[in-house]
Amino acid sequence: MSRTFRATKSSCPCGFNDGQSVPDELVADTLLELRERFGAVSAETPTIQGLWQHEGKIFRDDLVRVFVDVGDTPENTQFFQTFKERLKDRFKQLDIWLTTYPIEVL
Repeated sequence: MSRTFRATKSSCPCGFNDGQSVPDELVADTLLELRERFGAVSAETPTIQGLWQHEGKIFRDDLVRVFVDVGDTPENTQFFQTFKERLKDRFKQLDIWLTTYPIEVL
């Protein structure tokens, strides 16, 4: 029997917007928090590179993609809305993209 879940992905920056390196512990804390909450978490450790612009300034990001599949519940949606704000604070970011979409686990 299949079950409906939501795949949730976020990218943790390897550097702050001022160019300083993010301590490894911040990414580790993020993974631990998700594993403790949902029982599992995955990360793609090859660096993903991104470029973006804010108020005329171009920023370059090196990112680690973090993903977790969770039950499609209002409680989990609320958790990730709050979690996004914690990530913005933790990594001192203007924004953090956190995406979610339905998946079917067979």
